Amino acid sequence: MTAVQTGRDRAPTGTRRLTRPLLPAVLRSEWTKLRSLRSTSWTLLAAGVATVALAAVLCAKYVQLYPAQSPDDRIGFDATALSLSGVYLAEVALAALGTLVTTSEYSTGMIRCSLAAVPQRRTLLLAKVLVFGAVAFVVSELAVLAAFGVGQAILSQQHIGVSLADPHVARAVTGAGLYLTAVSVFALAIGALLRNTAAALSTFFAAMFAGDVMADLLPTGWRNHVINYLPTNAGTQAFTVHPSHDALSPAAGLLVLWLYPLVALAVAFLIADRRDS
Repeated sequence: MTAVQTGRDRAPTGTRRLTRPLLPAVLRSEWTKLRSLRSTSWTLLAAGVATVALAAVLCAKYVQLYPAQSPDDRIGFDATALSLSGVYLAEVALAALGTLVTTSEYSTGMIRCSLAAVPQRRTLLLAKVLVFGAVAFVVSELAVLAAFGVGQAILSQQHIGVSLADPHVARAVTGAGLYLTAVSVFALAIGALLRNTAAALSTFFAAMFAGDVMADLLPTGWRNHVINYLPTNAGTQAFTVHPSHDALSPAAGLLVLWLYPLVALAVAFLIADRRDS
């Protein structure tokens, strides 16, 4: 006597059950890809070293010139901002790495393997954002904290240093790390949109810095209003201890800055399933 297979018991010939990769698994995969690249370690190291090194050089130079300065020259000196000047060098390194997180797979063709393993493109993009965003945040906060410590140790030779316990200083140091995290995610989002490293980097730097030049062409009244909402000017307020009265507040400036990567990511998620690999 033979058993009769029902349609429920039989598996279709030549087919496999497709499973949807869960986000934790995709996150582990993206973390493995990110840390396995030699360029990742070197770029993150360069960002940290540049941040600390420039703080040391500028603070040492200021200490050297300080005795010859007049009281008027010393007014408005921001010890925190001086020690965080290396943020702009770190921004370049992190932006380059951010674009490569998405564009490198397209340039090498590895994106086809990634999409074969994770057909859900938005899940894949979300994993890249979360992994790289977390790495950028940790590295940025550690780098600016180290730069602040080194800078203030040097400035203390002339008794002009500050500590994290002073008003608004801890907020400024934390804000510098959040600024770097925002621009890193912004670069990643642009890379996801353009899929080409050179084009993405050019677009990123144009978005971050070219707006200031264009704003200078506007009438003064318009310029003074528009320039506050450009990404670099808005984000800089986050790590300024004493912001200008005609600029955005630190919280508002940081919020405006984060709107740029969030909007770019929203567009990237929107069109992710509408494009060829």
